[in-house]
Amino acid sequence: EINRVVNKYIDQGVAELVPGVLFIDEVHMLDMECFTYLNRSLESALSPIVVFATNRGITHVRGTNGDMVSPHGVPVDLLDRMLIVRTHPYSLEEMIHILSIRASTEELTLEEAALTELGQIGSRTSLRYAVQMLTPSQVIAESLGRTKITLDDVRMV
Repeated sequence: EINRVVNKYIDQGVAELVPGVLFIDEVHMLDMECFTYLNRSLESALSPIVVFATNRGITHVRGTNGDMVSPHGVPVDLLDRMLIVRTHPYSLEEMIHILSIRASTEELTLEEAALTELGQIGSRTSLRYAVQMLTPSQVIAESLGRTKITLDDVRMV
């Protein structure tokens, strides 16, 4: 009933269909039932653009009792409809640049050595982890009466 009314408004020019974007991180954690629903919903005129993210290679599709194995844990029939964009880890220089932009956005000032240390930590762990270290480092600096984050502040975190 709702689809009929929406289609009528679109045909009359009263409404416009503007699909959204659905981002699903860790898509390999979805089970077969979820994939079945997604596959069916992608056939709809109201279908959003769907972005899946995962860091898995060939793995079992959940909900199939381990019977089905496919790239990224996504059923092959849905995988065939995807555009796969391969990503690469950030270099140390890129990591430092991203962290400096984030620090600037949060109005934080860092010594060059502190920024380099955060970049190295991000290279060993993840960019997310290094970014999350900015706030505690700032809190330590402020508790010591400084406005600039030093190497020691980062190491204390």
